[in-house]
Amino acid sequence: MKFPMIETAQDLARLVEQVGFLPFFKGKIPGFSIAELTRADLWFSDAEGPWEWKGPVIQQTGCAYGKFFHGKAGYVSREWFPDFANYRRDGYDFDAAYDDGLASFVEKRIYDTLAAQESMLSKQLRSTSGLVGENRHGFDATLARLQSRGYIVTVNFEYALDRHGKPYGWGVARYATPEQRYGAEFTEKVYQRKPEESARRILDHLAALLPQATEKQLKSLLG
Repeated sequence: MKFPMIETAQDLARLVEQVGFLPFFKGKIPGFSIAELTRADLWFSDAEGPWEWKGPVIQQTGCAYGKFFHGKAGYVSREWFPDFANYRRDGYDFDAAYDDGLASFVEKRIYDTLAAQESMLSKQLRSTSGLVGENRHGFDATLARLQSRGYIVTVNFEYALDRHGKPYGWGVARYATPEQRYGAEFTEKVYQRKPEESARRILDHLAALLPQATEKQLKSLLG
């Protein structure tokens, strides 16, 4: 399938909903990333580009955004996220994963802190979970693992405002658990299949979209 070039936030939102899974950065499947499908001049210019579109796309489509693809960011559509999370969680909710030794104590502190709220900015999450004194890289790495396993998603990016009320700088991520973000729409679907059944559904979907990709490449994308 030949994908259209991305020129606007609306183009990106449509593509996320169409394909279901879209990495931000170049991976093992040539031509299948936002980096490869967006004009070079839109990345670092005075005009808005993929960095600034992240929040609007999340808000418009309800998709999940996070470090889903080999520790790198990307989108998973609202439709496909329950199967994606089921596979990445291997059928475990977080408490069961922790009880079976599949999640660390620090992951539990972060997850439990976030699960008690509707959503939290990253700096609030770090402070409230009592990890301010911890190594920042370690905190970010733990967040990345929780995102990769489908336990946390990014629900928006919030910006500081200048004296004219215009946003500037890098957006600060706001996180939530999928259970809080989507409610029953997610909780009633996420474990309705065996993890391997969710994986097969996703692989079949991706194979139809990406006939040029090998099964090894598709499995690498799935993780």
